[in-house]
Amino acid sequence: MPNFTLMLEYILNKPKVLITRRWPEVIEKAMSSNFDITLNTDDKVLSAEQLKQALQEYDAICPTVTDSMPENLFSAEEYRTRIIGNYGVGYNHIALDAAKAKGLIVTNTPDVLTDATADLAMTLMLMLARRAGEGERQVRAGEWKGWYPTHLMGSMITGKTLGIVGMGRIGRAMAEKAHFGFGMRILYHNRKPLSETDSRRLQAEYCTELTWLMSKSDFIAVHCPSSPLTKHMINEKTLAYMRPGSYLINTSRGDVVEEKALIKFLQKGLIAGAGLDVFENEPTVPQELIDLENVVLLPHLGSATEETRIAMGMRVLGNLNSFFNGETPPDQL
Repeated sequence: MPNFTLMLEYILNKPKVLITRRWPEVIEKAMSSNFDITLNTDDKVLSAEQLKQALQEYDAICPTVTDSMPENLFSAEEYRTRIIGNYGVGYNHIALDAAKAKGLIVTNTPDVLTDATADLAMTLMLMLARRAGEGERQVRAGEWKGWYPTHLMGSMITGKTLGIVGMGRIGRAMAEKAHFGFGMRILYHNRKPLSETDSRRLQAEYCTELTWLMSKSDFIAVHCPSSPLTKHMINEKTLAYMRPGSYLINTSRGDVVEEKALIKFLQKGLIAGAGLDVFENEPTVPQELIDLENVVLLPHLGSATEETRIAMGMRVLGNLNSFFNGETPPDQL
């Protein structure tokens, strides 16, 4: 049942909303039509103190992955903030249980960035297989001396085996692109198997053991969320099962992969390469990774298309509209 008291308050006074980073202009304008918004005009990461103060001053806060909201941020007795409308599907930067314990609603933006992130994972896979990063660097540096038969020979992806770790929306989207577009065989490791219909359609094989998947795959793409259960899931032990000619791709969250172990395996040539869009301590990237030629490194571009970033903003707007109209937000966590 709608909260009519909240609805009346919303009609009489526009809720105060803090947007912690700059969003696409069309979304900022849409938000300003419904709410009394404050923009972070410097577009720099807010400090813990600024976020703590914001909880006392705004009815809603709209953070991004760069805004760390740990448990100690929610230590005050009372808050003005009623809802945290996260701009993104991942929410491991928010202490969800602590926020809920204080009565705050937290929402995210599922569904809208599925294809954009899956497309980027495919981009990383293709760049790795065809050594595109190395080639592009050679051309820019003026080091290319012309075509010859053994220059930067890479690997085909057509007909190869793709192992997917985490078969949620993004994992399934990548599986479809890889299977139907490139004829790749699909293995996957997940909390539970796909439906029989989806398994048959994708000809996807469920792997109960992650290590088995890693030992049988030419390319391994990580698509699981960050959680205490998945932290460093890809570590020295599991990497040891990969074949020397295989590649690792991560577009999920940086802490799912133990970077020190990955660097060791790359430096020693125990695996062929890695494509990373996320890192353990963003925006810091270890110099050891930067120095390697057999890696492709991107600055967290998974959802970075105009269409997707606008759709994410519209999802936040819809959640806030529902909440301040006294309804349950559709993406409440």
